[in-house]
Amino acid sequence: MATTTLQALVFQMRHEATGIISVELRPTAPASAFPAADAGAHIDLHLGNGLVRSYSLINPGEAHRYVVAVLNDRRSRGGSRFVHEQLRVGQVITLGGPRNHFRLDADAQHSVLLAGGIGITPTYAMLQRLAALGREAHLVYCARSRSEAAFLAEIEALASASDARLSLRCHFDDEQGGPPDLERLLAGHPPDTHFYCCGPGPMLDAYERACERLGQHNVHLERFAATTTVALATPASGYTVELRRSGRTVQVPPGMSLLDALIEAGLNPDHSCREGVCGACETKVISGDVDHRDQLLSKQERTANKSMMICVSSCRSGCLVLDA
Repeated sequence: MATTTLQALVFQMRHEATGIISVELRPTAPASAFPAADAGAHIDLHLGNGLVRSYSLINPGEAHRYVVAVLNDRRSRGGSRFVHEQLRVGQVITLGGPRNHFRLDADAQHSVLLAGGIGITPTYAMLQRLAALGREAHLVYCARSRSEAAFLAEIEALASASDARLSLRCHFDDEQGGPPDLERLLAGHPPDTHFYCCGPGPMLDAYERACERLGQHNVHLERFAATTTVALATPASGYTVELRRSGRTVQVPPGMSLLDALIEAGLNPDHSCREGVCGACETKVISGDVDHRDQLLSKQERTANKSMMICVSSCRSGCLVLDA
């Protein structure tokens, strides 16, 4: 069930802003290339302490390298701390991906990008792609301070060279005296505008409320963490999972996640966040009554029931058949 992994050389690490470093990764074989990745995509870093963490790529379309940026988050479960304190140039690490659950609609005539802090990583990639396509886009970049705003100089240069197709508005809490008024910052755009946001949880919640009040419908977001702790919803009697391609049948007992049941059965499913936000464990559904608990799939995707995140979602009753 696991996807192909790649070996990568840590080629360069650079300070980008207070608490943020970028990591440039290159293929270990000189003549090889990474799989192409679109704006909004992320990769998994398999870190030396046994953790697997997902980070957004900031360089869409490049195959000779991947570049990510990592915030040294004091609330980290160990991933960002490892990158900042132990990862070094010259080391070889394992990568997974790329995957993209935060896709840019490149055909949209106008896009608004909202970034909060380290949420600039996928939005910066989107801005680069829109600039290359000659599309109109407006970036609202929010951070607690100017010193914590990574890639600001590069973004300003990109906007300046765009013949006014790209515009930038910054909000720094320490300069403005408090957090941004998102409804005011997002107002005034035509109804066919596509909106994208990545940032901390409270900002994403405020963004969704603001877009709803503004009557905007083309609303996209990416979360780095679950909004709440997801409770397992395994039926009292458990349920059975048939893995059609591998020919295995696994019983999921009450109180155990589908992911853990598959691991306990000796299988090797892709996974990372265990919170239903990264998409690493997404698995195709053939049949079954899925109880979706992730934070990635839209209402339409849940109704279609074509896939599920096995780390948090389960089967309400009976048998679940997966294409795995």
